Amino acid sequence: MNFNEYPIESLMYITNRPEIVFTHGKGSWLYDNNGKRYLDFIQGWAVNSLGHCNDGMIEALNKQAQLLLNPSPAFYNGPMAQLAGLLTQHSCFDKVFFANSGAEANEGAIKLARKWGKKFRDGAFEIITFDHSFHGRTLATMSASGKPGWDTIYAPQVPGFPKADLNDIASVEKLINAKTVAVMLEPIQGEGGVIPATREFMQQLRALTKQHNLLLIVDEVQSGCGRAGTLFAYELSGIEPDIMTLGKGIGGGVPLAALLAKADIAVFEPGDQGGTYNGNPLMTAVGYSVISQLTAPGFLEGVRARGEYLRAKLLELSEERGFEGERGEGLLRALLLGKDIGNQIVERARVMQPDGLLLNAARPNLLRFMPALNVTNEEIDQMMAMLRSILDTL
Repeated sequence: MNFNEYPIESLMYITNRPEIVFTHGKGSWLYDNNGKRYLDFIQGWAVNSLGHCNDGMIEALNKQAQLLLNPSPAFYNGPMAQLAGLLTQHSCFDKVFFANSGAEANEGAIKLARKWGKKFRDGAFEIITFDHSFHGRTLATMSASGKPGWDTIYAPQVPGFPKADLNDIASVEKLINAKTVAVMLEPIQGEGGVIPATREFMQQLRALTKQHNLLLIVDEVQSGCGRAGTLFAYELSGIEPDIMTLGKGIGGGVPLAALLAKADIAVFEPGDQGGTYNGNPLMTAVGYSVISQLTAPGFLEGVRARGEYLRAKLLELSEERGFEGERGEGLLRALLLGKDIGNQIVERARVMQPDGLLLNAARPNLLRFMPALNVTNEEIDQMMAMLRSILDTL
């Protein structure tokens, strides 16, 4: 590698990265500084909902860049209002606050719930979350997360996040007390290993929270924006949450996130919430392009069809190789390997020749698939062929 052109040693060490530099991409393909291409089934961890360098996104970005970048969040701007209107039009929510990352949106949801608890539940502040959940990397969202080991990295944790077990309504009910203000969950635990909350559990949770006058918060940073085959994953269960957070796919690759709430829950007062770049027109113009494409006639039906196609191919491979099946929704899926070979597969997939394959092992015993929502069946077939050739080497 030419370290003069790419001085990677100047970057702070936060994770183990291979010594390649990605230079450009299009659709489902990424290219590195050596000219090698990679079939990308990670897509920035479910970020690039429309693949790399989507034409509609580029057009929106170029057009807005020549008009207005950031007038300050103290003022309205056109793309901010247009995207907010599009999101409320296609969801059960009334109000939108834009942020820059999923963690920031979740931090906002925690603050909003606590503000609501202060106003309407005698200062209740505890939010029940779930083991193996992932809500972000701020101090509060790490404390809300149920990721093993996170309780000690930056101890002491932010208090107020008792943990229940996903799909076990009794485990939630026993944690409810006078200090409880909300229950917060991912409809599909992505980092936890692509574990969906069942339809029955989501409906039980909605009934339980209403019974106790608690808020229901859905973290759809990974599962939202078409990823589950519906625009939002909560729709799969036929319920209406009080608060929802979005990130990743809403920007299609640019830093954008959102906090949505029902009108009677949106109790922030001036000074309670803000952010220098929040709702800036450059990012929200791109978000408007993304959501417009996702809600275009037939698009989500196509996501569901491709999700079923990927599901069938993974089940076929699982039966063929003696694995333990697959799980997920839409185009967020996991292959259950039954043994801790996931990291080996990921490494061998990346270095294979002539083309590489980008996969993710959210847990050592499974592979997680997060392709672009407009991935083709032919690209899925190509990925499966490449995966089989890797498995043959193990």
